[in-house]
Amino acid sequence: MKKLFFLIPALLAAGFAFSQEEIDLQAIEKIKNEGLNNSHVEEIAFELVDKAGPRLSNSEGYKRATDYAVKQLTDWGLENAKTEAWGEFGRGWEMEKSYVAMTKPYYMPFIAIPKAWTESTKGEISGKVIFINAKTEVELMAYKGKLKGAIIAIKPSGDQSPTFEADATRFTEDQLNEMAAPPSSQGGGSRYTPEQIQALRAARAFSMRISEFLAEEGAALIIKGVNGRHGTLFTSSPRGYLKDTPMGVPELETAPENVNLLARLVENGVDVEVEAEIKSRYLTDDLQGYNVIAEIPGTDPTLKSELVMLGGHLDSWHGANGATDNAAGCIVMMEAVRILKATGLAPRRTIRIALWGGEEQGLHGSRNYVQNHFADRTTMELKPDHEKLSAYYNIDNGTGKIRGIYLQGNEAVGPVFDQWFEPIDDLIENRTITIRDTGGTDHQSFDGVGLPGFQFIQDPIEYRTRTHHTNMDNFERLELDDLRQMAVIVASFVYNTAQRDEKLPREELPKVD
Repeated sequence: MKKLFFLIPALLAAGFAFSQEEIDLQAIEKIKNEGLNNSHVEEIAFELVDKAGPRLSNSEGYKRATDYAVKQLTDWGLENAKTEAWGEFGRGWEMEKSYVAMTKPYYMPFIAIPKAWTESTKGEISGKVIFINAKTEVELMAYKGKLKGAIIAIKPSGDQSPTFEADATRFTEDQLNEMAAPPSSQGGGSRYTPEQIQALRAARAFSMRISEFLAEEGAALIIKGVNGRHGTLFTSSPRGYLKDTPMGVPELETAPENVNLLARLVENGVDVEVEAEIKSRYLTDDLQGYNVIAEIPGTDPTLKSELVMLGGHLDSWHGANGATDNAAGCIVMMEAVRILKATGLAPRRTIRIALWGGEEQGLHGSRNYVQNHFADRTTMELKPDHEKLSAYYNIDNGTGKIRGIYLQGNEAVGPVFDQWFEPIDDLIENRTITIRDTGGTDHQSFDGVGLPGFQFIQDPIEYRTRTHHTNMDNFERLELDDLRQMAVIVASFVYNTAQRDEKLPREELPKVD
């Protein structure tokens, strides 16, 4: 069953005339056969996940991944494969040792990970734990002069009780129907009220104030219980990666159950001690950020100067090997261009793959690439290549198979995609096209300057419960068959875009305030 929601009736009522897309069905069958029967997905996954390791922006692992990608894309026959600097990012960071355990009233090792870009401790440290419980500046001042050299613990928020919901899920037909339906006339809006947003901002600001205070007081270590369950830690960064970021207190994030144990013991009058050590190292020789770029040149004399792009972000967090966030997207996109080369198809337009850096810190790689090549989103001053791009396709929602696509409000492209899906509908259950936007990843960099940028709808699997930014995001979390399906679909969309006589329809350019 396919769902195109209300789009076609609405456009017909508006007098829109649909054209029949010319689809090379033999080419699509070649793509399907190569991608499903001669897949290289598992080999690419090993290289990007197990062999490269964590790929924190500007880290040694990120460099290993970019070196592999450039060489592999070149070996497959793509041209102009390179790392391309997009501007200054900041310092890299390497974690060399991480250890924390409770030593009194008994020994217990903890599951813990240093926050990214955190400092080293002064060797191995040990001592009693002091809990900070302050919600106002006055309460915080009660600790003044008492924390030099102290090991600080901060209790987790949220609920750590048992859950009876499955970690891994796929979209149901009802969920896809809801996704395909027109947005509410009231609009989606924020899931928070203005008052809640203000409270969240205030809480975030006071949390930063606590960190500043602990640094001023000379605390030795912060141990923070983070939300998660069953040993899954959602990792983060305490401070910036910018070269002039001031030093602070080393921070470890640990399972909430660990900090709750410490808290119950302390609250019941039991002496608690821990020992810990963090060794980290900053990389400052090269502060530039880098993307990986490679091309399959177009063959049509008229259209080869135009572009079709596909990509995903190559950087990850540091607590695991970034399998689903977002090696999965890069595996799919590398496999898609491999398929196109292996089948011997000759695209009319140039196809360009991009593996982005700095996404996790704010879409830096793709935003700067768009600014360098297409348009300045603050002024909407367009560069010549803005007119040449037909579309950009992105994968960055985990390992789950494609179930459809978000149109980002671009109604006119819906009927085109509907026809493109038909030859591959046997690979998709309840295929769905939705007019709605989705956010949080690199297609927004293109969409934000009026270029057609699209993210596919993907099954969630364990993305929000187990893998997104966590210490569990390793090779085992990949669904390899799903990645094969995704690569075939992406390759077919990219090929169809490259073959089309006209570029894909665009929305109006964004207005500059």
